[in-house]
Amino acid sequence: MTALRIKAGPYEFEATMLEAMAPKTCARFASLLPYKQQIIHVRWSGEGCWIPLGEFDFGLPYENPTSHPAPGDIILHPGGISETEILLAYGAVAFSSKVGQLAGNHFLTITKGYENLLPLGKMTLWKGAQDIVFERI
Repeated sequence: MTALRIKAGPYEFEATMLEAMAPKTCARFASLLPYKQQIIHVRWSGEGCWIPLGEFDFGLPYENPTSHPAPGDIILHPGGISETEILLAYGAVAFSSKVGQLAGNHFLTITKGYENLLPLGKMTLWKGAQDIVFERI
């Protein structure tokens, strides 16, 4: 399994790619590393931060989809009925948008730094967008 370092705001995490469960999503995301964006707090889904990607097409099908990622799970919604996005759950999430419930490909799971998920979520909620970088360890 491929390990990644994620730097988000002042926090650092380690995560594992779930290549056996979401091979196409992991391979496509790995081809973009290092991946730099900004995260903002979700609007409809609960306790999560997301990277809105609009019409960006990863060219991916659904694989290992979930609507209820656990804290520390990272999912990628490949687009279609709603915009493309990446979501990091820091608490309870019911993944949805203005069009209703969605599912995203669970392809990454936080393995270290878990204690900083809630502080990151609260910081993003109250202080706004935070830089995020995904890179190989």
